[in-house]
Amino acid sequence: MDIVLTGTGSPLPDANRAGPSTLIKAGDTHILVDAGRGVVMRMAGGGSLPAFLAAVLVTHLHSDHVCGLNDVITTHWVMTRGNAELAVYGPPGTAQFVERQLHALEADIGYRIEHHDALTNGPRVRVTEVAPGKGFSVNDVQVTTAATAHAPVRPTIGYRLEHSGSSAALVGDTIPCEGVDQLAAGADAYVQSVIRRDLVEQIPNDMIQDILDYHSGVVEAAQTAARAGAKRLVLTHMVPAPTAEQYSEWIALAAEHYEGEIVIGDDLTTIATGQE
Repeated sequence: MDIVLTGTGSPLPDANRAGPSTLIKAGDTHILVDAGRGVVMRMAGGGSLPAFLAAVLVTHLHSDHVCGLNDVITTHWVMTRGNAELAVYGPPGTAQFVERQLHALEADIGYRIEHHDALTNGPRVRVTEVAPGKGFSVNDVQVTTAATAHAPVRPTIGYRLEHSGSSAALVGDTIPCEGVDQLAAGADAYVQSVIRRDLVEQIPNDMIQDILDYHSGVVEAAQTAARAGAKRLVLTHMVPAPTAEQYSEWIALAAEHYEGEIVIGDDLTTIATGQE
């Protein structure tokens, strides 16, 4: 199973980092977790396209995690000539969000159906709202869920994907909590959105300061990885975004609390699980 960081950015615009998203390649099954800005272009860079997707998993409805979903829906629809259904899983509220996206695309859908004989219907999107603790399968990938903690955003969920003996926990935006521990327990890779608390605390902006109470810091992510026995800690959605020269600082900070492998990188960084 390959984990491709298709978007390591945050709500802060960054010319080098797309919005939060992660692509999982499990054999022939491609699964996208979240869909931030620029996701379709990053998918192409990562050797995938919306037409290849077996499912999209949504952790929560913060705009930076879902603003690219309409691009995924439209591109999937056009590339499959309207003949394939896109499966979307997410917490309660996801169905309404997708419905409203389709309403926003009504004009575009109408134009394309009128212009292309091959398109006779609008996008086919099947939304399944998932309560924390429920499991399901996407082809031969087993998915389990658990509640995460990102208040006042409610509900939020994280996912654990298992395929051919490999496992990956992708938990989105959250502070440490029991659900994250459950998902990351013994995982080959634990993918966590992180902030550098020491740096954020120095930014004189009240809205930036607000993010301190509902995101894991690098230290907390490392402590979670150690507590859960995860084999790799993968840092993404980094605030403030580090330069390549600063990666060693982030790794060193995490390494004070976690002895396993720590991965940090640019968009399209790829982690192969199940390989020692």
